[in-house]
Amino acid sequence: MLDTTLTGQVQGFLDKFGQALETGDIDAASNLFLDDCYWRDLVTFTWNLKTVEGKEQVAGMLKHQLATIKPENWTVADGEEPTEEGGVTTAWIQFETKVARGYGLIRLKEGKIWTLLTTMVELKGHEEPKGSARPLGAKHGAGKKRTTWLEERQREEAELGYTTQPYCVIIGGGQGGIALGARLRQLDVPTIIVERNDRPGDSWRKRYKSLCLHDPVWYDHLPYIKFPENWPVFSPKDKIGDWLEMYTKVMELNYWSKTTAKSASYDEASGEWTIVVDRDGEEVVLKPKQLVMATGMSGKARMPEFPGMEKFKGDQHHSSKHPGPDAYRGKKAVVVGSNNSAHDICAALWEHDVDVTMVQRSSTHIVRSDTLMEVGLGALYSEEAVANGVTTEKADLIFASLPYAILHEFQIPAYTEMKKRDAEFYEGLEKAGFWLDWGDDDSGLFMKYLRRGSGYYIDIGASQLIIDGEIKLKRGQVVELDETGVVLDDGTHLDADVIVYATGYNSMNGWVADLMGQENADKLGKVWGLGSDTTKDPGPWEGEQRNMWKPTQVPALWMHGGNLHQSRHYSQFLSLQIKARMEGIPTPVYGLQEVHHLS
Repeated sequence: MLDTTLTGQVQGFLDKFGQALETGDIDAASNLFLDDCYWRDLVTFTWNLKTVEGKEQVAGMLKHQLATIKPENWTVADGEEPTEEGGVTTAWIQFETKVARGYGLIRLKEGKIWTLLTTMVELKGHEEPKGSARPLGAKHGAGKKRTTWLEERQREEAELGYTTQPYCVIIGGGQGGIALGARLRQLDVPTIIVERNDRPGDSWRKRYKSLCLHDPVWYDHLPYIKFPENWPVFSPKDKIGDWLEMYTKVMELNYWSKTTAKSASYDEASGEWTIVVDRDGEEVVLKPKQLVMATGMSGKARMPEFPGMEKFKGDQHHSSKHPGPDAYRGKKAVVVGSNNSAHDICAALWEHDVDVTMVQRSSTHIVRSDTLMEVGLGALYSEEAVANGVTTEKADLIFASLPYAILHEFQIPAYTEMKKRDAEFYEGLEKAGFWLDWGDDDSGLFMKYLRRGSGYYIDIGASQLIIDGEIKLKRGQVVELDETGVVLDDGTHLDADVIVYATGYNSMNGWVADLMGQENADKLGKVWGLGSDTTKDPGPWEGEQRNMWKPTQVPALWMHGGNLHQSRHYSQFLSLQIKARMEGIPTPVYGLQEVHHLS
């Protein structure tokens, strides 16, 4: 009897799709997609992070991968019910491949696939020891020369990197390196995290003292251990620093603090890296098979070179080195830049009675935090979302299921609503002379972040200070510095005791150049951006973040980072790629990214 329930209809479709894939009928499988379709795969089919767009690309990917991937058992996910709205049926799905178990989200329109997300959950035979498979821990019974948990940890810490080599080294012990280290630990991949700071969390502690997360707590959980329910919505930097330090201990990470990577080279014949590090004054040579750069999505600080900088008699520094406002009370400050850091620093300086001027050199997108929380994030990352059954893990997958090629179409209405709600606020900013934008296509903050990682401010108070004239504002370009301040292109001279360059960051491959030479940095190519051909994100279209969390043109080199959400979400897929290689599982990569831009 024909199953007329929505679940039955979706299962019937999945049966047909699975049958086409199992029999290798690529034409039948690709014809189950709309002409205008998107299949985003996170590792399961492509051993890559790859979106194929349109039926031809779907067929092309299947032609290359289907015989080795061998997908089967496509079903509606356990405990989930499909939904239908506006002619689109949405369903959580699960499936298997020859070597892995997968989970995903499918959207059907007109009886065919519009969008499909497939993600790798675990490798068969290499599942994480959790739930009913968790380790016993205690050693019951009696036995001579038994070791305790502490003794075993101490032995591991003494041997790893010396008498035994890690399979993976992560350079950078901030949130990205820590999240990935935790995933690899659960997968039993011997890993060392190298961090130059004294303690885990110092990368947060050392920033300007008013810094706090602009993203809400529901968006920022780390893997395995979520923030407590009484954790503040917006976390102060030192609180995050303490959480990261606690996390490294609880998750038993091999974390080498006070350690600086000096050089790295790869031997393709042996498939091995040679990494020389200085560990608190001792030179140690590490020989891992995989190297992950987790040195921050923003890369190296972009310090401008203005004529006359050497003449300036006051203090000048990049925002990443800003010590906070305390030393500048009663003085004059000029902050060059108008994005998040610039606003935060200006507000903190004003609070400490500093005469502060912001120099805006290009337009900036601004969205009020409260409005962003409600309109932009509320459906996925909020207390209301949790109450509606949208866990952080589900929210991550829903967000990941929207292909980058059409993500802006979902964002534009949200930012149109924000502009409408806060019309008086924006009018005040423009009257103050602030140069606003909403992104190249009015798609707002998230697309700016994904495309270029800059050009925005989430307002938590500084904008009102600009509207009120408490933070002075000058639009224009810096022409030069003299002994006492900054000269702009309209001839204005801004007196300054301190100049803060909130001028952003260069591509992450700058760290690669420092560590393993410019040739390897160029072989890797530019990191971050989608190829959208919008401001600071040159084409051609990539469809995924350049070089992030996936194989690169430099063998056994991986790039990892992003905000807390991305560090959490994508560490799952990067850890599985590394684990598969350690176990000798075939990983035929489809669509290895080409290099179009060097930096």
